[in-house]
Amino acid sequence: MSSPTTATDAQLARWERFRAGRNTALATEHGWLTLTSFQWLESQPFGVDLVPGLWSTDGTTAFLTASAADGLTVVETGQPVEGTITATLQDEESLMWVQFGGDDGKQVVVELAMRADKYAIRTRDNSSPVLTGFVGVPTYEYNPEWVIQGRFEAYAEPIDVPIGTANPLVDGVHRSVGEVVFQIPGVPHEIRLHAEEEKLGALNVTFHDETNGETTDEWRKVFIPRPRPDGTVMIDFNRAINYPSAFTPYGTCPMPVRGNSLDVRVEAGEKLPQE
Repeated sequence: MSSPTTATDAQLARWERFRAGRNTALATEHGWLTLTSFQWLESQPFGVDLVPGLWSTDGTTAFLTASAADGLTVVETGQPVEGTITATLQDEESLMWVQFGGDDGKQVVVELAMRADKYAIRTRDNSSPVLTGFVGVPTYEYNPEWVIQGRFEAYAEPIDVPIGTANPLVDGVHRSVGEVVFQIPGVPHEIRLHAEEEKLGALNVTFHDETNGETTDEWRKVFIPRPRPDGTVMIDFNRAINYPSAFTPYGTCPMPVRGNSLDVRVEAGEKLPQE
């Protein structure tokens, strides 16, 4: 795995389409590259950084009090916020709640989020330099040797495994549906990684490897197409991608399950974002 082998034109074309789509998806308005703050709400109304109005929560409901002069409008309806408005979320839910700023009044969207059973807000600002300076995520050169066949061993029932997240104050849960089992050429032992289920039976594997903190972020994830009827899967580490927390300190992205580590350098997929 030390140096890329020759890829076919078709392989490179598919990968380049994937990379173009990935960069386009990251660079959307009010997307992950626009996060500029994360702030917990408190029981007494108070002013928060970067956002007008007074914000609070009673633990069940979030409250925002503002005047027309604050320039806040409700994202869903466009109505100005005058007086007090409320919203209620379940844990892990988010709501693009209000917006303000810029020529159209929509430069900044304030996301209300429930994390660890507590309310928080995040600002999503389209003028964030992380977005305006974005030119794509650096990656390793495509290497077909990092497309590896393995097998999926499903559990009889999903298992909820406690995990940490990118925010030390927020715990998470990984719903493991089974393990992806494979071998890397030149490595004598099998590797087993917990997997979560995605839409249409696809799998999501979050993992550490020996490049973390050097050329890659602290952890990455790779999506795996739905297992074949015989349980075989194809794992394309060239498509390993960063979580949003690689680009912003305001994410609450899930960490890998303990043991979801490869004791090799996975020199494929996305690298650390450029400063």
